[in-house]
Amino acid sequence: MSDVTIYTKVGCPYCAAAKKHYTEQGVTYSEIDIHSMPGAIDKVKELSDGNPMVPIIVEDGKVTVGFGGG
Repeated sequence: MSDVTIYTKVGCPYCAAAKKHYTEQGVTYSEIDIHSMPGAIDKVKELSDGNPMVPIIVEDGKVTVGFGGG
């Protein structure tokens, strides 16, 4: 089973698509809203080399910036 964390923000269509993809695949994930979780924006900047874009997907330690579909 995969260990998946998705960093998101409200209203992001790519975030919604990523969550839908993992749900349809039956993969449980943790969601972190970067605007409601203290320190999350700093973590996103760290994971994305300073660019605070979402979604950022961390799956089994591998970081993917953005979501382009399943």
